[in-house]
Amino acid sequence: MTTPAKPANRHHKRPRGEGQWALGYREPLNKNEENKKNDDGLNVRQRIIDIYSKDGFDSIDPADLRGRMRWYGLYTQRKPGIDGGKTAILEPEELDDRYFMLRVRIDGGRLNLEQLRAIADISNLYGRGTADVTDRQNIQLHWIEIEAVPDIWKRLEAVGLSTTEACGDTPRVILGCPLAGIDDNEVLDGTAQIDEIYDTYIGDPAFSNLPRKFKTAVSGCPAHCTVHEINDIAFVGVVNERGERGYDLWVGGGLSTNPMLAKRLGVFVTPEQVTSVWGGVIGIFRDYGYRRLRHRARIKFLVNDWGVEKFRDILEKEYLGHTLPDGPAPEQPRGGRRDHVGVFPQKDGNFYVGFAPRVGRLDGDKLHLIADIAERHGSGRVHTTVEQKMVVLDVAPDRVDSIVAELEANDLRVNPSTFRRQTMACTGIEFCKLAIVETKATASDLIDELEQRLPDFREPLTINVNGCPNSCARIQVADIGLKGQLVVNDKGEQVEGFQIHLGGSLGVNPGFGRKVRGLKATAEELPDYVERVVRNFEKQKNEGETFSGWVQRADEADLK
Repeated sequence: MTTPAKPANRHHKRPRGEGQWALGYREPLNKNEENKKNDDGLNVRQRIIDIYSKDGFDSIDPADLRGRMRWYGLYTQRKPGIDGGKTAILEPEELDDRYFMLRVRIDGGRLNLEQLRAIADISNLYGRGTADVTDRQNIQLHWIEIEAVPDIWKRLEAVGLSTTEACGDTPRVILGCPLAGIDDNEVLDGTAQIDEIYDTYIGDPAFSNLPRKFKTAVSGCPAHCTVHEINDIAFVGVVNERGERGYDLWVGGGLSTNPMLAKRLGVFVTPEQVTSVWGGVIGIFRDYGYRRLRHRARIKFLVNDWGVEKFRDILEKEYLGHTLPDGPAPEQPRGGRRDHVGVFPQKDGNFYVGFAPRVGRLDGDKLHLIADIAERHGSGRVHTTVEQKMVVLDVAPDRVDSIVAELEANDLRVNPSTFRRQTMACTGIEFCKLAIVETKATASDLIDELEQRLPDFREPLTINVNGCPNSCARIQVADIGLKGQLVVNDKGEQVEGFQIHLGGSLGVNPGFGRKVRGLKATAEELPDYVERVVRNFEKQKNEGETFSGWVQRADEADLK
């Protein structure tokens, strides 16, 4: 006897999707998507100029305050006095101060002296002298009042700078090598491609509502200084088998709480094709990116689910209308450090001088001083790096010694210790509403302690200090990555501390490092811990072995 077929379910519901526009899921699925559908973030600029700057902080619509204002680089900063234990408990309005962080986007890290001085003036006039160089080549100011924003924009735009799409669910600053066009060993100069992407797409409403942020790198740097492995899209300089110079395309990198390394699509992109290919990739992200769950709304999840072959096929057929030829992988990065600190020759016979501010922290007066020093020694350009450092370009050979002496005399180290050179820190609880612990001062104190305790240590060693799990300071790819959290000290008190990640790296052997169960330290214990593990490395390392290589084989007892 056959079983009768079940009647069709007339009330069958369409399965819940991931919020992909290309598949018809257009309804807003969370508050962020609803706000973006209600009004494009780019439209907030006129309200800031016409209403908020005139009527003050209390006039700002909450949807603009905690959402759309990010499209112009504005975040409310953390109200002073709120400890890290309350970060995840309080409502946004309880964490908000009446002041803003303002992020100035510096595409390719390129600043001339007029631009540097404009930022310095804004810092002193409106930001209580604050100025932090970020690990994405931007400069961030704090204590900005809404009333000052229109004048700040006028000052920035008068010198060719902008805050447009410095934050928000947008294409953010485009990373580039600060030595583009002057490094004698570069594969090619990516400056024109960065400019063309910026001019074509930044501020375009077609790409101002992405599922989340979109990070770009374009570089022909032989040191791979733009960390292409952890960007949403990266164009990496290569030379193909015919001797043509172009780019290898990488997609889907990113860190935060679910880190993934970017994947090669295996295509060769000519310089003339970069802008259209970039438009295709960001178009895929806009149309197919996941919007239902905020924590899965980065392109890395789509790339991971689709795989490289499908992503390349969709890009070529649906967005470009033509295939891209296969291409070579980049050569391995040159040298053990990717930060351009020190004195090196340019291809025009001049020199560049890279120096290390302390964990990227500067101020308006120091920015003016840097501009003055550069000008005194014949330079008109000071560029930023993705390691919170800066580089003075175009220094004549007979001026090198004097500029180095002047920078060093002002605590801008051209010949820094490993610890000054390779310690980074995010904004931390001082200003950031997501942070749990203090970072900048902690990292600065750690540098001082380690320089005293380990004065002869010269090996490359990255120490990245982050105030929360979101990895703005790239903790998973650091030799020693410090993720801020509250920990219990030996007196049973809850204090600021860090979960410790060890042996992360990019370049030759990229990976996210090793977590040792229960490996934590209070902020007070950090110098003792780092000294101990570095001394173990020095005793046990093999010839030429890196810290990350040693960590992978070390006994757990030697990592604690």
